[in-house]
Amino acid sequence: MKKVNIKKLAVAGVFCAVAVVGSMFSFPVFGSKCAPVQHMVNILCAVLLGPGYGLGAAFAASLIRNLLGLGSLLAFPGSMFGALLCGLIYKKTKNIPATLAGEVFGTAVLGGLCAYPIAILFMGKSAAELAFYVYIIPFLISTAAGALISAVLIFCLKKSGVLRTMQESLDR
Repeated sequence: MKKVNIKKLAVAGVFCAVAVVGSMFSFPVFGSKCAPVQHMVNILCAVLLGPGYGLGAAFAASLIRNLLGLGSLLAFPGSMFGALLCGLIYKKTKNIPATLAGEVFGTAVLGGLCAYPIAILFMGKSAAELAFYVYIIPFLISTAAGALISAVLIFCLKKSGVLRTMQESLDR
């Protein structure tokens, strides 16, 4: 039992590091930093590790990004909702397209809506200058790009048989 947890924890740590380094390749969209690598990592965590580890890796990456000045407080809702939702969907269905859609919906809609109160309460934005849905479009752009990257990567891993080997190795 501990061996599985240690393996998964180690892989989650590597994915967290990839997300933090990948955030250096971000682009601004309407006042938020879009980091598609985080969303790619969320989906890979969902497929390989499950929802708990995916959520943990998303939180840790958001925290480290904020501590290093590579992200804003919007990194938390912008990564964690998608990570949890796509992890839960993959756990229940094992369906890759549904998992990708879960990441996009979780991040763009749920994360985008939850970013609104964070921006007002903690980032000094006024309610008058922000519509409650203002972060949905930037989060959608970021998560769609990350989902596309992960779809290509997962398709290649699945076609070569490496994905199944990785999943089996982490399940032992």
